[in-house]
Amino acid sequence: MSRPKVLIAMKFIPEIAIDLLRKRFDVEVCDSIQVTRAEIMKKVPGKFAIFCSPLNKIDEELIKTAGPSLKVVGTFSVGYDHVDLNAMKKYGIRLGYTSDISTEAVAETTVGLLIATTRRFFEANHAVKTGGWKEVTFIWTCGRGIKNSVVGIVGCGNIGTSIAKKLKTFEISQLLYTSRTEKPAVKALGGKLVAIDELVEQSDFIILSATLTEDTKFIINKERIAKMKSHAVLVNIGRGELIDQDALIEALQEKRIGGAGLDVMTPEPLPLDSPLMKMDNVVLLPHIGSASIETRTEMAILTAKNIIAVLDNTTMPKEVQF
Repeated sequence: MSRPKVLIAMKFIPEIAIDLLRKRFDVEVCDSIQVTRAEIMKKVPGKFAIFCSPLNKIDEELIKTAGPSLKVVGTFSVGYDHVDLNAMKKYGIRLGYTSDISTEAVAETTVGLLIATTRRFFEANHAVKTGGWKEVTFIWTCGRGIKNSVVGIVGCGNIGTSIAKKLKTFEISQLLYTSRTEKPAVKALGGKLVAIDELVEQSDFIILSATLTEDTKFIINKERIAKMKSHAVLVNIGRGELIDQDALIEALQEKRIGGAGLDVMTPEPLPLDSPLMKMDNVVLLPHIGSASIETRTEMAILTAKNIIAVLDNTTMPKEVQF
């Protein structure tokens, strides 16, 4: 009897995760560095499971192409806005994800991105490498410190809470956050639950760690950007579409806010001719929030275990309910 088949729609997955799957499945790994949709559509028919990432759009067309053998999608991510949940429900396909594992790695990236942006690290580094480090004035490459500032966190789940804990050690003056409900752990840090408009008006540093939904899409829009302080720094480690990027570009070009640190953007990869690429007051990272070796390995193992659980008809370690 032939074994069920898994398609891993990415390259360079830790071998420990692939070995787990090979014990129970025939495993096919896409061998392109940048896996195209065409390649996935060609390989997906007859598969029991798809091991994917946010770079892979899982929609009804792909599900229908896979056929009735497809029982589970395991996404190598916390977010799952790349998956059509209605189509998944329609065809009875389960969805596993990797919530919680990446919390600390993403929080570390956020703090690093915030510091690099507000203290102008990349701009200063560029000056060192291009001969700009010559006559140094009193204010040359000066940025704003975090101590005594007001920090606002938009979306205070596990990642937002971890960010809050880390930034509290910087002796900030006030911690504001938005969430559907009050977070006891953040309240214990002195955090205050506020409306989004109050947060953007009062914060020196605004951090986006919300999940992308229809309600949060463009939660930072032209009107809210207009309410920000002129020196405010906006950091996004959630999803690109939490921000109206055109409105952000306009505000940055006109120096109406202090700067932006973006680990996520729209689209990804960001085109080389994007105005964001040319701005001194912007720090860009290529969606590396969870990119520590330890975290990525744990995420891969969990994705494999989520897929195996469906084969065994048991509870997934981490399953999206819909």
